[in-house]
Amino acid sequence: MNPELNESLVRFTERYTVGQIPWDDVLPPPEVQDLAAALPPGAALDLGCGYGRTAIYLAQRGWQVDGVDFVPQAVEGANLRAQAANVANTAQFHVGSVADLNFLSGPYNLAIDVGCMHSLSEPMLQAYRDELLRLLQPGALYLLFAHLRDETAEEESYRWINEAFLRQLFVDFTLERCELGVTVVNENRWRSGWFWYRR
Repeated sequence: MNPELNESLVRFTERYTVGQIPWDDVLPPPEVQDLAAALPPGAALDLGCGYGRTAIYLAQRGWQVDGVDFVPQAVEGANLRAQAANVANTAQFHVGSVADLNFLSGPYNLAIDVGCMHSLSEPMLQAYRDELLRLLQPGALYLLFAHLRDETAEEESYRWINEAFLRQLFVDFTLERCELGVTVVNENRWRSGWFWYRR
């Protein structure tokens, strides 16, 4: 495992161990719910799935979903929740890096990332993008939520993702819609955005 990935794994494993996981809501965000209501069921990829809220929600609506997270505790919890929701046959969870999905073959007609890729380095982001290009069928939808870097704040220079870089990264996709805003978690505030891309 590369040092960057190992450092992140230690950090996120600690968060799951102590229960510091503010993204663990029962339902996925409204943007995901709206998408699920608008699209016919198909094959979906949940990137950085955590405890599986998005994958399970989609599976309950007829989707076949693969969820990926590099934290074993998250995947174990996702499997337990899928069993409890009676969707263990249609929501499958895998321990792995979202930048190396060689264990998946697709094709998928939907990929969703709610707050995962914005923590990756540029080389890992490029590998992540290449995996999406490989796994998504033409015309597939890719829904991304990411925290955006505040380029005016020195303390933020290492965090999140630069919006211009993000747009350049996915130049081979068509950006159909973008909604920018601010995410507030306790006393923290970050620029953020939802991006609807078409493969």
